[in-house]
Amino acid sequence: MREFLKRYAVPIEKFKQTNRAEKLKLSISPFVLRRLKTDKTVITDLPEKVVLDEYCYLSKIQAAMYESILNDIMGKISEAQGINRRGMIFKLITALKQICNHPYQYKKSGEMTKDVSGKCDKFISVLDGIIENKEKTVVFTQYKEMGKILVPIIQNELSTTPLFFHGSLNTAQREAMLKQFKEDNDSKIMILSLKAGGTGLNLTNATNVIHYDLWWNPAVEDQATDRTYRIGQKNNVMVHRLITLGTFEEKIDEMIKKKKELVNMAVFEGEKTITDLTDEEIYNIFTLS
Repeated sequence: MREFLKRYAVPIEKFKQTNRAEKLKLSISPFVLRRLKTDKTVITDLPEKVVLDEYCYLSKIQAAMYESILNDIMGKISEAQGINRRGMIFKLITALKQICNHPYQYKKSGEMTKDVSGKCDKFISVLDGIIENKEKTVVFTQYKEMGKILVPIIQNELSTTPLFFHGSLNTAQREAMLKQFKEDNDSKIMILSLKAGGTGLNLTNATNVIHYDLWWNPAVEDQATDRTYRIGQKNNVMVHRLITLGTFEEKIDEMIKKKKELVNMAVFEGEKTITDLTDEEIYNIFTLS
């Protein structure tokens, strides 16, 4: 005990004079101290991170597709059991996510423009304002296919070609792309698939992050944001989260915000997982409002 007290600079006489509770506090205090990078007493020069929820609406095309797919798959969910039922629920989640992103992502055909997707239209509006300020942006999406859709839309709408960082690039291609984004002032936008670019990268030359589609896991989302908001960042970071109003995107996001203890869960989990909910409960989450 004397060695312990000496090591952590706790005076022996003080230790003897304290009560049991205080002794316990003195003994464990060296081990329970936890510091976050956002703690200004630890890192005084780290700038602010501002998180903005950017709300949008489904286009008429999206709304019609959304309701059609919901009714079709809900009918199959009601008839299925066990693992087949769970599979149908995950199929519903994936289909509606893709429809909210862009009709082309779900149909693999049609118009590849911003006008048919409320989220894409909002995305271009947010990105246009950032470019006017001559700032750099990283855009995260869960889907490589969505990244492929965003590239030509950005080219057509904003007259600039974004970089696209995804899992199919080899090491040399990745390094060259990261170097270009860092050193080329004309390379203002980098799209990243979340799995390829969510960890391990240092992108502190960007001051804006856009989450095109949400992962529904705050820890994963924060990891991606921290590609820019990390030690070495000298400017405030603006984080834009695109959420489609009236859809399950809005409802699940509200659930997660109310239950922060779900930080390590990939899809909303609480008293029950989505796959364990009743048909009525599932329909209430996914139906348009």
